[in-house]
Amino acid sequence: RQRQMCIRDRYWLDSANASGEIAQTHQAMAAELGTAREVVSRQLKEFERRGWLMLGRGVIQISDENALKQHLSAPL
Repeated sequence: RQRQMCIRDRYWLDSANASGEIAQTHQAMAAELGTAREVVSRQLKEFERRGWLMLGRGVIQISDENALKQHLSAPL
């Protein structure tokens, strides 16, 4: 099973505040991760489809931290 953006995967969890929110734009995330905004947006949309995140304007809410952690720790 292959995952996208496996480099610095923990970014998604490490960037969240105590309430599980990431207050950052897709563009800012992409710049920090060294990738294109479209790549970040595509990955976030997939995480949202799986029910792990809820996307809002300038904020991302982690809705299923356990599932996200499990995905991020899975071997490639």
